[in-house]
Formats: sequence, structure tokens, C-alpha cells
Amino acid sequence: MLEIGQMAPDFILKNEKGEDVRLSQFRGKKVVLYFYPKDNTPGCTKEACSLRDSHNEIIESNAIVLGVSPDEGEKHSVFISKFALPFTLLCDTEHKVMELYDAWGEKNMYGKKSIGVLRKTYVIDEKGAIKKIFKKVNVLNHGKEVLEALK
Repeated sequence: MLEIGQMAPDFILKNEKGEDVRLSQFRGKKVVLYFYPKDNTPGCTKEACSLRDSHNEIIESNAIVLGVSPDEGEKHSVFISKFALPFTLLCDTEHKVMELYDAWGEKNMYGKKSIGVLRKTYVIDEKGAIKKIFKKVNVLNHGKEVLEALK
């Protein structure tokens, strides 16, 4: 289990363009690292749009946003275009980074248990340490919640 104050584990994942993105390449900036289940689904779209709507203020806070889901690059590209998302989406098709960040596990939806993505967000400081963990995400107001955590 990752905790506030720990260094965020480094990783490399492909973005929507098929390029390698390494978490540590963003040292010197804050990182909003959010894990979500699937592109173009109702809750995930609301969450992404909430972060999009707060994006200018997030940038002003010396932060960048990285979204991570099991979707592949083509799906990410369509999602980005459809909703004018101004941030990078990463492909974790094998769930390795999600497991590293405690964002993969048992879910209980309407009484049915399954294994999948646990919606979670980490705010990482300029030095790479975890500053805030959102274990429960309000998809409609997540952008505002993240802005508060970046202060």
C-alpha cells in the first residue's frame, strides 16, 4: 500500500500516440496521476471532463495530468478528440502500474464482485513524493478536489 510521503514508484507506459512516458520525466512539476476504468463510459467521461474544465488552473499550479486506464492508444485518441481532453492518457493494458499503485483489485458493483480498475488519484509533488491520495473520487467535482490538493 502506497502512503502519503512515500516516493511515487517510477514507471514507463505508452501514451495515446504510442510514445513512452516515464513518470520521473516530470520531476520539477506536480503530477496528477489518475486511474480510471474505461474510455467513453459515463463515470470516466465525467471525471475526465471535470479535470479538463480545471486544466488551466492545474497548469497554473505547476502541475500536469496523466490519466491511466487499460485501454489502448487508439481508444485514448478517440476519447481525447471527442471530449477535447488537454492531457495525456496512458495505456496500462497489463495492469502492472495499476497494481503498483493499488488501483487494480476487487470491486463490488450492485452486489456483484469482480476484478478491475479501482478509480483512484494520486497527487505527486515536484520531488516525486506522494502528497495526496484520493481513494474515493467524486467524478463530477474531481477537478476542483485536485485543485485544492495542489495548493
